[in-house]
Amino acid sequence: MRREAEQDAATPGPVTADDLDRSVQLALATLRGAPAEAWHGKAGGLRWTCWETVEHLSDDYFAYAAQLGPRKPSLDGPVPFVWEPRQTDGPWNAIHADREAGPEGLLQVLEASGAMLTAMVRTAPPELRSFHGFGVSDPEGFAAMGIVETVVHTYDLAEGLGLEWEPPADVCERVLHRLFRDVPSGAEPWVTLLWATGRGELPGEERRTSWRWYGEVRG
Repeated sequence: MRREAEQDAATPGPVTADDLDRSVQLALATLRGAPAEAWHGKAGGLRWTCWETVEHLSDDYFAYAAQLGPRKPSLDGPVPFVWEPRQTDGPWNAIHADREAGPEGLLQVLEASGAMLTAMVRTAPPELRSFHGFGVSDPEGFAAMGIVETVVHTYDLAEGLGLEWEPPADVCERVLHRLFRDVPSGAEPWVTLLWATGRGELPGEERRTSWRWYGEVRG
């Protein structure tokens, strides 16, 4: 019992709906500082524009929320919405923002989609399991996936929009523990998460040119 208690004390705790909501709101607060003319430039090292990247992030939230919606989710494939690009090399989305609404409308789409996923994580039973290409997962796993999408794509966006961005270390630590069981420990959580997603350097490790997370329920 003592050994189990020591192991529990060493873990950073579960990823929660509050973590997801906090990440989304911090990202929105950062992105609202972007100049209107910058949204059609590239998002960091991505091939997408900043506008398209926000649509992609919104679509991630929607898709993850949808996976938690059915009473008996499929374990073999996603809910079959139609995903399609609006232009060559654009992201394959079911969610697109009305261009006439401008950046304010784009960020409203992002906030609304993030709220959908947060609500589903709060209300879905913890024993629910649903399909994801990186492993059948539970509500906590989908919350963690949503956070990864949030923090790394806000990093891409901040590079493209000329903004400063660094997410909370405690949230990054919980996400790393939940989804990235193959990464080394010891470095700052945000630095490690950037390396784990192919966006940064980590001392003693080669830079990643491909990456994935592990959505399966731990333990």
